Amino acid sequence: MSEMISEAVSIDSIRAHIRALEGSRHPVEAPAALEHAADYIADFLRSLDYEMGEHRFPDNGREFRNVIATRRGLRHPEQRVVVLAHYDTVAGTPGADDNASGVALLLELASVLKQLSFERTIHFIAVSLEENEREDDPDSGTRGSRALAAYARENGWRIEGAVVLESVGYAGDSVLQTVPPGISIPVSQTGNFIAVIGNDNSRELLHGFERAVERYRPGLPSVSLAVPGNGSALPDTRRSDHAPFWDQGYRAILVTDTTNFRSPHYHRPSDTLETLNLEFAANVCRAVGGLVIELALPMA
Repeated sequence: MSEMISEAVSIDSIRAHIRALEGSRHPVEAPAALEHAADYIADFLRSLDYEMGEHRFPDNGREFRNVIATRRGLRHPEQRVVVLAHYDTVAGTPGADDNASGVALLLELASVLKQLSFERTIHFIAVSLEENEREDDPDSGTRGSRALAAYARENGWRIEGAVVLESVGYAGDSVLQTVPPGISIPVSQTGNFIAVIGNDNSRELLHGFERAVERYRPGLPSVSLAVPGNGSALPDTRRSDHAPFWDQGYRAILVTDTTNFRSPHYHRPSDTLETLNLEFAANVCRAVGGLVIELALPMA
């Protein structure tokens, strides 16, 4: 199966998805583009014969949508595995890394895994409104995933694990890496690794990702961090769509290139496809695919 994943993941497909999504996808500056991105994601997943649905939620007097593609588990359909990425941007950026790269990996994973059958249900979910509504208010983001995680809890979703893809394409041996305050584990000053962040409740997912790297993409540099509780003591570890799932008591991990702690293009007009390392992104895709396979329990 590792050979299947390795061979099936396509850099060309990842590139094509990023190119199709690239451009401001902002609810105020570019609402039509935000809707177009949601349509592109839904249409592609529908073309793979996934069961399609939407989770709609209100925000500032408008309605927004999280796009949900589902493949029902054959033995334990009530047990769910979630792969998630946000498709909106801040104003004024094409958002190639943040987060067309994450969405591209989600779509490529859906394409690669469609040929397999699993015991557990898999959801591929593209969420809106991850970015902060107000730049000076870090609590004004993740509105789409907050609404989704609350909906999942209210409706009794049994989520075995959620994997959040957040900016996964900026890396290289000449890239300078910095770290947020309070991080106690050793971190290389070279930004050539993928970071994986979980909380105490999600340690097994972190270990699962490490196993997936060894099996499906040996040689991919990675750094895993488990934070106490729900990460409140380290606010930078909560800055994406995994945090609402932590808050609802679900196991979730963030897979990221660390965004502004590495990329000079973060939230800037220069966040373009040309700046990305797509070979790195494809290797991350292979490792995440391995983790999803482990979580979803492939049928023999």
